[in-house]
Amino acid sequence: MSHPLPSTNLTLNNRIRFVTATSLFDGHDAAINIMRRILQSMGAEVIHLGHDRGVEEIVEVAIQEDVQGIAVSSYQGGHNEFFRYMIDLLREKKSGHIRVFGGGGGVIIPREIEELMDYGVCRIYSPDDGREMGLEGMIADMLKKSDFSLTGGDEKPDPSLFNPGNSPALARALTWIDQTEDSDLVSSFVEGLPQNSNPPVIGLTGTGGAGKSCLIDELVRRFIQEFPERRIAVVSVDPSKRKTGGALLGDRMRMNAIHHPHVYMRSLATRRSHLATSESLLPILRLLKASSFDLILVETAGIGQSDTEITDLADLSVYVMTPEYGASTQLEKIDMIDFADCIVINKFDKPGAEDAFDAVRKQYRRSHRKFDDPP
Repeated sequence: MSHPLPSTNLTLNNRIRFVTATSLFDGHDAAINIMRRILQSMGAEVIHLGHDRGVEEIVEVAIQEDVQGIAVSSYQGGHNEFFRYMIDLLREKKSGHIRVFGGGGGVIIPREIEELMDYGVCRIYSPDDGREMGLEGMIADMLKKSDFSLTGGDEKPDPSLFNPGNSPALARALTWIDQTEDSDLVSSFVEGLPQNSNPPVIGLTGTGGAGKSCLIDELVRRFIQEFPERRIAVVSVDPSKRKTGGALLGDRMRMNAIHHPHVYMRSLATRRSHLATSESLLPILRLLKASSFDLILVETAGIGQSDTEITDLADLSVYVMTPEYGASTQLEKIDMIDFADCIVINKFDKPGAEDAFDAVRKQYRRSHRKFDDPP
């Protein structure tokens, strides 16, 4: 698979995934926001973490998400230690193949840039690079250096390596499923997986901005607090841009409880238009079920009134909405109210929330024909 990049003569041969973030103790996120937006516009799938992120968190995410590259802006003066520690940690975790890119304006001087690149950083971009290459030129350079395959083609992953404690093997297997175009090959692989357990799958769907990620974060926090020995997997789907093929996989920005040894998270792009799930989501869920997790949470991309895909994938489907849905007649148009096992009205501090609760409850009773249930 190859596709030309807009505004450049570069053609990519692989789906490229990046983790982007601002370094620890650094609140200057304007630069990294510009860079990740251009990455997205050039076809990359970007897992954005936001600002003030430490090395251990960035590396953990990069391994779980099985990315080709990490891009970090650092304006806080501790770049020498920060980038060296990142390279050391990636090598320690046998993930030295992940390319590391950075920038910090004039804060990182030419001598330090040379030393960091000698240490293993793929490229530190200077202000001079920006003037000579331009923003799109720098991003094209990053993509070219990260354009490599992570899987062994048609060679199937080894199921004996899949367990919640082996993030690299699990992540690589998920990548193989997500990137293998031969659906029959993927189907034969998942059909042969051991059925060690059958953990419940809870699917959360709703309109964009309803607060699905924040709700999942709270569910994860309470789960690991109440069941400290149990393991949980989170799969989060975000939409691909129809025009460029890129995607912002930004749900991790809203989650704080997922950085725990018993939590595994994977972000997916839909890679198709007008749908809220990825084509690879079903086999990925089959793999996670065979990997000894105790609970699996799935978050779809934001949906419209007629989308109900999650009900075919989850054991329990949750529709997340806000009080701001318009007139009560709009509720009659929402298919998920007919199919959801549970409805969550989020952002309940908004004006009119109690009236919305009453209206949604009435519509739910009508849709499910529960007229004899107490109000």
